[in-house]
Amino acid sequence: MSVRDLADYPWDAVVPFRERAERHQDGLIDLSVGSPVDPTPEIIRRALAEATDAHAYPQTVGTPTLREAIVDWYARRRGVPDLRVDNVLPTIGSKELVALLPTLLGLGAGDIVVHPRVAYPTYEVGARVVGATPLPADDPQDWPEGTKLIWINTPGNPDGRTWTVDELAAAVSRARELGAVLASDECYAELGWDGEWATEPIPSILDPRVTAGSRANLLSVYSLSKQSNLAGYRAAFVAGCARIVGELLTARKHLGLMPPAPVQHAMAVALGDDEHVAVQKELYRTRRDALRPALEAAGFRIEGSEAGLYLWATEGRDAWESMARLADLGILAGPGPFYGADSAQHVRLALTAPTAHVREAARRLSATDMATDM
Repeated sequence: MSVRDLADYPWDAVVPFRERAERHQDGLIDLSVGSPVDPTPEIIRRALAEATDAHAYPQTVGTPTLREAIVDWYARRRGVPDLRVDNVLPTIGSKELVALLPTLLGLGAGDIVVHPRVAYPTYEVGARVVGATPLPADDPQDWPEGTKLIWINTPGNPDGRTWTVDELAAAVSRARELGAVLASDECYAELGWDGEWATEPIPSILDPRVTAGSRANLLSVYSLSKQSNLAGYRAAFVAGCARIVGELLTARKHLGLMPPAPVQHAMAVALGDDEHVAVQKELYRTRRDALRPALEAAGFRIEGSEAGLYLWATEGRDAWESMARLADLGILAGPGPFYGADSAQHVRLALTAPTAHVREAARRLSATDMATDM
């Protein structure tokens, strides 16, 4: 298989629902895509401007300042105190790494790539591009022989599932039995809401309580798109096993996969400033606190969603029916079927619309009995 064999981009199927929502007398409220709408913090924009004299090629490995900033950030924010600079590598956003990791690891036909049952579709895309077999499976005991790469997503997109230390340790143990690389997509780790995640930091796959003293074959992937509103900067990184990080570095040098120098400088500044992250989280909390009870009042059940950027909701009916009902309120959601066969009755609602828009969506939902009026 090649990239030419990929199916049509799934979001094209949402266009009719967008058009339907746009016909609402009070306009469209787009809660479908998790693309930040809030301003990039001034401290980061200033850093980008300071680095615009970028006449030389940037370093694929990352500047020393950036690599140290990533190491320091893992120690300060993720409870991972023992990384070195050879354990970390910047990437051009996280999606390109997710899509390319099977390629960069040399996987191919006959290899199995495990990913969550409810999942961001790029895990499967990356496997299919190299001819590997994608397998949706959440329980480590269901990960079979022949598995070469395992993706977990904690907190999950779209469902917010968050792995505990014990669950992560069990995943590491099983991956080691299989000799597989275990990659943890942790891009929403600063956004804990419910249960223990309301007060406790969300653990990383690289947490010493998880690794049993060895980072071999373990990777953590992180993005600054959500916590710092840097989606347009394409600012992310991977950390973990020094051997694999070194192999990725070599491949990425050959392929020219290097974040621009101004972005690298801005990333280092962003990673060193926790205040803007706390401010952004409170914006998301305000929107979540408005939207969740309104959805429940309108007949939706919220499942999971204890962390992350989304509310994962179901009416217990076909997702496309829910999409249509929401569109008649001028609200555009993301359809659950995009995230796997287990999601046929779910929709995903993002917290990235402006706060006034989210409150208006909540008003429309609260004023409507969706179970009987639509």
